[in-house]
Amino acid sequence: MKTTEQRNHICFGLGTVGRDMFYAFEANTLLYFLSDVLSLPVWVFAAASMILSVMRIFDALNDPITGLVIDNIRSPWGKFKPAILVGGVLSAVFSLVLFAGIGEGWTFVIIFGVAYFLWDITYGVNDIGYWTLLPVLSSDQKQREKTGAFARICANIGMYIVMVAWQPVTSALGNTPKAWFCCAAVIAVVYLLGLLFPLLGIKEKRVPVEEQESTTVKQMIRALIKNDQLMWTTLAMALFMVGYCTTVNFAIYYMKYIFGNEGLYVVLVAVVGVAQLGTLAVYPAVAKRMERRRMYTMATILVLLGYAVFFFAERSILLVAGGAVLVFVGQAFIQTLMLMFLADTVEYGEWKLGKRNEAITFSVQPLINKIGGALATGIVSMTLILSGIKVDGGTVDAIGAEGQLIVKIAMFAMPLLMIVAGYIVYRRKYKISEEFYGEILKDLEARH
Repeated sequence: MKTTEQRNHICFGLGTVGRDMFYAFEANTLLYFLSDVLSLPVWVFAAASMILSVMRIFDALNDPITGLVIDNIRSPWGKFKPAILVGGVLSAVFSLVLFAGIGEGWTFVIIFGVAYFLWDITYGVNDIGYWTLLPVLSSDQKQREKTGAFARICANIGMYIVMVAWQPVTSALGNTPKAWFCCAAVIAVVYLLGLLFPLLGIKEKRVPVEEQESTTVKQMIRALIKNDQLMWTTLAMALFMVGYCTTVNFAIYYMKYIFGNEGLYVVLVAVVGVAQLGTLAVYPAVAKRMERRRMYTMATILVLLGYAVFFFAERSILLVAGGAVLVFVGQAFIQTLMLMFLADTVEYGEWKLGKRNEAITFSVQPLINKIGGALATGIVSMTLILSGIKVDGGTVDAIGAEGQLIVKIAMFAMPLLMIVAGYIVYRRKYKISEEFYGEILKDLEARH
């Protein structure tokens, strides 16, 4: 690996550590913060939860516009670094407002809703700008797989630092709103410091400003809709993310109300984290020996087996951990593959439509994550109320057999259907094989 490629490879990966700490804290703990820390009345909790779902879907529709804006950025620092910087600073500020718990009743709902909407938009600017760097750094599939897998390893390290630490740290600090705000502030600082890696360390291939073509709204719509492989990838990813996010968001409630030992949540997350990081570490080696279609099939089978074990495992921590490992090992393969599929649709779109739109193409990634998170939040929130977990003034200590069954169906059965549906879409509609991608690159080189 050349010096510049090596530096880009390392800096791109390291920059994701703080980003995923920041995102994981919001995505995986904000609902718990609302339900168990602020002790909101049921109607305020329901209204705030509805905001999380509706705002995520509404803002997700704005992401292609964000991609259009980024694709049209003309600056001495390129397209993407200004978006990473501005989006990073603003999203950190709005995150602090979310965890400040300002106001009561409708005042709280309005302030929370506005802050969440602005957080979602500004983090999307950062996220699209960041991940769009991947296809810019290299058009070689194997190099992308190495860089993408390393970035996923770093991202998961950041995510699991938060997933393992948030419950014991906030409990040790008294589980008060002030303690949560302090944790949010520390994570926001780490997030901003981590952005220095891509901002200062990455050297991207840039087209001179005077040679860059502007993209219109009409061209944006065409770049999305006419890129059939991007559309099918988006659908497959969205179905997978709804299932995955739903299961993840239920984890703390599962350990408390189904397994009956909330303290072992940290152990479960640690075991899953090690398994996922190990999977990502071996991903490039597996990718050399196995075509992507077979990898996706193998990963989906692991997820299916994991859900089957998990559904009946609440009496044994070993079975719980074993089922979770199968699910999240499969998930690690699928999520990395999805990133590669998405990156390849950049060249496919250029080959088919005659224009390269990296940011618009990669705008579907936060769109998918937001829709997945939005629907997952809605499912979890309604399940908490229907199962009897959420009551006025906080949550109960235990639920009956009927409530437990409601939680298990929402956590396992519904996500499983989504993940299988995503796999079927991929198998039937995605056609950018390794061989076809090679032909696309040769044709593009000949045109240029």
